[in-house]
Amino acid sequence: MDLEIAGKTCLITGGSSGIGLGIAKVLAQEGVHLAIASRRPDPKVIEELQHFGTTVVPISADVSKEEDAVRMVEESIEKLGHLDFYVNNAAWTWHQSITKLDSESWYNTINTNLSGAVFACRTAARHMVQRRQGAFVIISSTSKFTPGYTETAYRCSKMGLDALMQNLATELAPFGIRSNMVTPGHFVTRMTGWDRLDKTLVEKFRDHYIPMRRYGETQEVGYAVALLLSDKCSGYTTGADIVVDGGLSLGPIKVITDDEIKALNQIE
Repeated sequence: MDLEIAGKTCLITGGSSGIGLGIAKVLAQEGVHLAIASRRPDPKVIEELQHFGTTVVPISADVSKEEDAVRMVEESIEKLGHLDFYVNNAAWTWHQSITKLDSESWYNTINTNLSGAVFACRTAARHMVQRRQGAFVIISSTSKFTPGYTETAYRCSKMGLDALMQNLATELAPFGIRSNMVTPGHFVTRMTGWDRLDKTLVEKFRDHYIPMRRYGETQEVGYAVALLLSDKCSGYTTGADIVVDGGLSLGPIKVITDDEIKALNQIE
């Protein structure tokens, strides 16, 4: 099916690796012109995406800083001519148990995952309102469904994105602008660190907690994003959340022993 998004323009944050790169590959294959934002743009990635025949421009930005988030959007508009789509994917996490959570880890996580999204979406929304068209897709995480040990800051940031996506959907609908979310489960990426863990542990988690008994391929998130960006396929869809997790969120949370919990929060 032709999604009718060829020739459109899109800014993707965190688009040089992991899930962001998977999204970028799918959109490039569909003929979307891209601005790829990351702290350190990878020339090899840009070249790889350009092979699909669309315009691909690198944007250097640290989304944890408001001024960078704003400039990133403005630079994308300048280089692409206008902005049809914005995909908020950039994220990172600093794991700490609740009694050991320090302000640096908290603010690094919140500013990177949530504040940057708010300021970038605000800037993109101003542009889209003037054009009376556009679409947002916010990338979340299944961590918002189940409490994960040492993930307080990360979960707060991801749950906050739900509110952002919903407010974009309700406030921008009169201007013909849609906002939706894609929530991935576990993928083997640099951020999740699954590629650095013991293979037996990785296989055990997969077989015990993921009903489909496999980890996701990053481009599978990209297909969901492309579907939501397409007015042809999703013109009446806003405020929705597509979960791409192989069934992970259907199962119970991982339970550890009381002794293990105490060890996480032991005050020395």
